[in-house]
Amino acid sequence: MEYQYPMNEDWTTEEAVDVIAFFQQVELAYEKGADREELLKAYRRFKEIVPGKAEEKKLCGEFEEQSTYSPYRTVKQARESDHAKIKM
Repeated sequence: MEYQYPMNEDWTTEEAVDVIAFFQQVELAYEKGADREELLKAYRRFKEIVPGKAEEKKLCGEFEEQSTYSPYRTVKQARESDHAKIKM
């Protein structure tokens, strides 16, 4: 699938890499299944970089629009599940 990850030009390189890592965990959950703890860890780091709900909704919405993968539903399932692997 060909698309770009949503970015903010104010992020440092490390922050951009960490945000991409979160979106990649979401992709993994849809494509093969993601480790629940790794996914939630990536989300926690994402929230350190993007603490505001409005920006989170914007970025996740852009990602979902391009990829069809829902970060919101993925994180929700990971939080509610007690399984080690999250598969969407």
